Parts: sequence; structure tokens; C-alpha cells
Amino acid sequence: MQEALQAHEKMLSLVGVKCKCSRKGPKIRFSNVRKLEIKPRYPFCVEEMIIVTLWTRVRGEQQHCLNPKRQNTVRLLKWYRVWKEKGRVYEE
Repeated sequence: MQEALQAHEKMLSLVGVKCKCSRKGPKIRFSNVRKLEIKPRYPFCVEEMIIVTLWTRVRGEQQHCLNPKRQNTVRLLKWYRVWKEKGRVYEE
């Protein structure tokens, strides 16, 4: 019990720390994906973070956080892994 209390207090003592994915991003087109980052779940986040960088002609470069449970995100991850294995990944 005391260990749980200490862990909770330690988590609360982190100043300015919050989950980057407080909102989930929109449905995306695979062709607009520039970069895909999969970050592990932090102690203060409910889920792992999937951050995608998109490029569109109108809006330029934007970053969105995706919900890992959505079907579209699962398809994107599968597509990205295949794409990466073929050596076609654009990375800065």
C-alpha cells in the first residue's frame, strides 16, 4: 500500500509533464505520411503514442496523434511496416 502511495506521489511531483496525445488526430491518407513515430506508453498516459507527420499542399507539414485502437491506425501501421521493409521510407 505504501509503495503504491509513494509511486503515486512521485508521479504527481512531475511538473509540466502530461501526455502528448490528449486529443486524437483525424483520419489520414497514407499518401500524405512523411514520418511515423511509435512511442512507448508513459506512466502518465493511458495508451502508447502514435505520432504521424503529414504533408499536404494546402496546410504544409502537420503532426497528429492517432488512436492505436482505430481500424485505420492499425491498417496504417501494417502498411508502414511493409513499406519500411522495402526500403521506401522518407526520413529526415
